[in-house]
Order: sequence, then C-alpha cells, then structure tokens
Amino acid sequence: MQLGLVGLGRMGFNMRERLRAAGHDVVGYDRNPDVSDVASIAELVQKLAGPRIVWVMVPHGDPTRQTVEELAGLLAAGDLVIEGGNSKYTEDQANAALLTEHGISYVDVGVSGGVWGAKYGYGLMAGGDAADVERAMPIFDALRPEGPRDEGFAHAGPVGAGHYAKMVHNGIEYGLMQAYAEGFELLSASGLVTNVPETIKAWSRGTVVRSWLLDLLVRALEEDPGLAELRGYVDDSGEGRWTVEESINNAVPTPVITASLFARFASRQEDSPAMKAVAALRNQFGGHATQKTED
Repeated sequence: MQLGLVGLGRMGFNMRERLRAAGHDVVGYDRNPDVSDVASIAELVQKLAGPRIVWVMVPHGDPTRQTVEELAGLLAAGDLVIEGGNSKYTEDQANAALLTEHGISYVDVGVSGGVWGAKYGYGLMAGGDAADVERAMPIFDALRPEGPRDEGFAHAGPVGAGHYAKMVHNGIEYGLMQAYAEGFELLSASGLVTNVPETIKAWSRGTVVRSWLLDLLVRALEEDPGLAELRGYVDDSGEGRWTVEESINNAVPTPVITASLFARFASRQEDSPAMKAVAALRNQFGGHATQKTED
C-alpha cells in the first residue's frame, strides 16, 4: 500500500522504517532534508497515486493545524488524512470539518510505543468512520505489534475518540511512572535496602507490579544506578493536563493522575514559593526555625 508520511521525527522516522519493512511504499516529508524523501508536502502529494492516504505526524497545535490546512488545498475528494500526533481530541472535529468541505476523509490515531515502536510495534487507537478505518487497516496492521489485532489496535469510536483514548492512556502512564519513582526514592532513603537496582529488577518477573515501564526503569538503573547523571526536572507534553481537565468536566475522581501531574510541576521549581509560605507560617505561629537564603 502507498502512504504519504508528513513528519519524520523520533516517531515518524521509525514508523516509516517499520512500514517499509512490511512492504509498504512510503513517501516521507520532513523539514530536515537529510531524512526527507521529497522537498515539500506538495511534491509528496504529487508522488502519490489517488485515492491518496497521508499520515500527519508533527507536533500538536499550530504545526498540525497548518499541515492539515495545507493538505486540504492539495488533496482531492476521496483522499484520506490520518492524524497521528498527540493532538487534543477537541482539535479533531475542526480538522475533520475542514477536510470534509473538500470531500477528504479524516481519521485520528493515538500512537503509543515511543522510540521502541520500530522494533516492537505501536499501540494504536483510531477515531473515525468505520469505512475509513478499514481502508487504512493494512497500515495499522503493519505498525501494531505482532499478535492478535485487538491487543494492539482499537477502533475507539468516531472522530476524536482515538486521541481521547491516547490522552487517558498517557494520564495513566503519568500515574504509573510516579508510583515507580516514589518507590525508588523510598527504597533509596530507607538505609536498609542496600541494593536498590537489583531489588527493583527482581520485580520484573512474577510480581503484580511487573510491566514494560518497570523494565525501562531497570534499564535506566543499570546505566546509572543512582540516577546521579539526571536532574529531577520533568516536563509534560499536555495529555496529563487534558486528562485532569476531562476528569473535572465529567466529575470523575482521578487523584493518582492529578497528583502525578502536580509532582511534575513541583519538579520544575528551584525553590517552592508555596513551601516558603509554609515555613513562614510555622515560624509565625509556633516559633519554628527557618532557613534563610544565602546571599
């Protein structure tokens, strides 16, 4: 099957390689000419035989909107755009509406697998019309992990459902990572457990907390047992915030996911203004000692 792929970054580049290994004809475009197959999106469209399928894999927000707008003016009725970035699900309706004006179909896909997806496959969650999803199924089958389709791919619902599912997936991911991280810190602080990396590695098989994320933590600790080479600064790409927003909108309690998001915010503070206020209050009402900043 022939496919146009816009965006050949960490995810898009590996997706192109996996699709080609499966026998698909992929024409890729990226602003980086060292990895791009063509000089422009317009040239990419020209190289595709109709009806075309173009997968967009660029950062969410303006880059995605601008790419979809450009494709709307280049593609023809009967073509299909797949948006596989980490867009907020509310943006999918606008993208689909714009393309529909030109007779172009739209499917949004949440993609999970990171830099390991090229080797092991990607978990895929699609949103859109059933006929459009089925049309792209050879592509999805090449990208997903080997094994039963329903263990690596889901048609989650109408347009927007794919990115909504990926948003919740990433919110869960936040909570899982935070739990492993807190366990690591507690083991390290205890003084009783003298071999923290091996202890965590021993959880890899047989225990109820084993997972791929745990395997990645084991890998990181093997490379740097005390994680001394890293700063405790953690960014967020948006999905955790959107998950918490949706939990509020739907009155669904998500204390673990919410706390893990706030922990990331705390990681970026050199000296917490809130904790300064707590220290000042304890001094005011109880005369408790405070620590002054160094000049």
